[in-house]
Amino acid sequence: MALMFFNGGAMRGGPLHHLLSGSPFVTTTTTAPKYRFYAVGDQCPALYPVSHGGAAVTGEVYDVPLDDLRDKVLPAEPHELELGVVELADGSSAFAMLLRRPYTSHVALRDITEVGDWRAYRASA
Repeated sequence: MALMFFNGGAMRGGPLHHLLSGSPFVTTTTTAPKYRFYAVGDQCPALYPVSHGGAAVTGEVYDVPLDDLRDKVLPAEPHELELGVVELADGSSAFAMLLRRPYTSHVALRDITEVGDWRAYRASA
């Protein structure tokens, strides 16, 4: 089992939440304020770690079996994202999907750091 922070479509009520079937919900939380937050082509969110100018981003943590992470979650992620580790508000760590470095896609990025919440961003769009 691996703690995984989700901040987009896999959260409760989202179109990808079914991928977490059987994965225990742990908590709703935020990241530490160390990330820029982007909408990738207005289709999915992406975190990007920064040394300054970051903010906290809202999400949910699940305890995901590694087999499910390998076989269900990661294959459903867009090419623009990669698996990484984030710092949560309480100082602990969790896996999360980060903006691929270097970013080589032609898909437009929109900085939504000030919103800090994918659901709030989608509701305002």
